[in-house]
Amino acid sequence: MRNYLYILILLLVSGVRLQAQELNAIVTVNSDRIQSTNKNVFYTMQRSLNQFITGTQWSNATFAPNERIDCTFSLTIMEQTTETSFKAELFVQARRPVYNSTYLTSVLNYRDTKVEFEYTENAPLEIVQTSIDNNLVAIIAFYCNLILALDFDSFSPMGGSIFYRQALSIAMQAQSNPNWIGWSAFDDRKSRSSIINAFTDESVKPFREMWYTYHRKSLDEMAANPDRGRTTLLNALPVLKDIRNVRNSEILLQIFSDCKLDEIVSIASKANAEEKQSLYDLLRNVFPASSTQLEPLKK
Repeated sequence: MRNYLYILILLLVSGVRLQAQELNAIVTVNSDRIQSTNKNVFYTMQRSLNQFITGTQWSNATFAPNERIDCTFSLTIMEQTTETSFKAELFVQARRPVYNSTYLTSVLNYRDTKVEFEYTENAPLEIVQTSIDNNLVAIIAFYCNLILALDFDSFSPMGGSIFYRQALSIAMQAQSNPNWIGWSAFDDRKSRSSIINAFTDESVKPFREMWYTYHRKSLDEMAANPDRGRTTLLNALPVLKDIRNVRNSEILLQIFSDCKLDEIVSIASKANAEEKQSLYDLLRNVFPASSTQLEPLKK
C-alpha cells in the first residue's frame, strides 16, 4: 500500500525540483462539436493540460510509479465564443486499487457542466497558489486536489484534510472573479464551492470517517476475508442516513452515489436476505431517485 512519507529534505544541492507526479492522468479534449478551421488549438490544449496535471507537484508525499493515482480528465468543448474563449463540460474520474487484488474502485466520477475559460494556444498552464488568474487552471487544480483528498482519506483517517484546504483556497480565490462561473457558493448547490464546502463542513466528518472504513477496513480486507469485509462495509453505511439531514450534504451524497452505489449492490449480492432488505431500505431512503440501481437487492 502507499506509504505517505513526507519529504523532510529539499534537494538544494542539485538544484533540481522534485516532481512528485502523484497523478497518473489521461487527458482528452473533444472538439467534435466545434466547426473550426483551427483544430490545432485543441491538440495543444490537451497537451498543455496533461503537462500541467502530471508535471505539477501537488503535495510533499512520495509516490512510487505504481502508486500514482489513476485518473481521467475528459473535456468536451461545447462552444467556442471567441478565438480564445470556450464553454465546455468536464468529466473527472479517479480510481483507487484494492489491496491484494486487481480491482480498482472509483473514488470520483463527476461531471462538471459549468466550465468556461480563456485559453491561448501554446500558452503555458501554471498555478501560483497565492494568485490564480486563469479559470481553466483553477478548475483543473481544484479537481486534482479533490482527487488527492478522496484518495488520502481512503488510506488514513482524515488523511486528505490538507488537500481539501487547498481546494477551498482555490475556490475562495475563484469566487473573487465575477466572470468565472461554477464557483458560486450561494445560488448553485452543485458548484465547485458547494462541493468543497460540503467536504470541509465539520458536521460531515462522520462521512469522511465512513469513507476510510469503506475502503481501508472493508474493501482492502475482502481478499483475506470477504465476509468480514462485506459486514464491515454494510455496518458503516447507516451514517449516510444521518448525513442526509446535514446542511450542504446533497452534493456530497451525489458524488458518493455516482461512484459507489453499483459497487455496493454488487458487494451485497452475497449477503443474506435480511441484510439485503435492510440495505435496500437504507439506500432507498437516502437515494430515492436510485431505485432502479437498488432493485437487485430485492431479489
